[in-house]
Amino acid sequence: MELGSVSAAHGSVESGTMAGVGKCILVTGPPGVGKTTLIMRICENLKLSNPNIMLQGFYSQEIRQGGERVGFEVVTLDGRRARLASSTISSPESRQWPAVGKYKVDIASFESLVLPELKIREETGLFIVDEVGKMELFSSYFFPAILNILQSNIPLLATAPIPKFGKDIPAVVRLKNHPGATIFTLDKSNRDAMKDRIYPQLAGMLLKP
Repeated sequence: MELGSVSAAHGSVESGTMAGVGKCILVTGPPGVGKTTLIMRICENLKLSNPNIMLQGFYSQEIRQGGERVGFEVVTLDGRRARLASSTISSPESRQWPAVGKYKVDIASFESLVLPELKIREETGLFIVDEVGKMELFSSYFFPAILNILQSNIPLLATAPIPKFGKDIPAVVRLKNHPGATIFTLDKSNRDAMKDRIYPQLAGMLLKP
């Protein structure tokens, strides 16, 4: 699965180029290794080299209070935000929300912001999805939206976590096994160089009809 290690679904380099199969670059790595930072740097480079490209999607980031992480939010590429999960919210409604550890996942908030961002538009040049994780996948509409992107001819740049224990989430396995996917595994030893490995490949995808 790696290009930093590059690999495909079973752990080594693979890139699908089948006709009609969506093109996907999937960046995996443990939590906190810098996947979001990498994605945002690549987006910045793309906008500099091609100011007219329409990037569509979202990234995730921590919500902190007093130096302590209290939740996560999703942010669109034009800066709109919505709560993804919180460890501090306490309301009758939130008692029904699914949980990951101490965090309650606000599915409605997530879907209201993210699902419109994942709709196919003729002018879209690239979709950004950061990340395909356990919290996001509580939405029953999220992964079908990603599969819909993969059925289009619009490239996808996505991230997915490597679990500390146990197996990959089934949806992540499915994404890794997609014939159009190339997988880059990020770690502390390769993260500074990884942008220069991913960017040319992604730029090449954007040039192809």
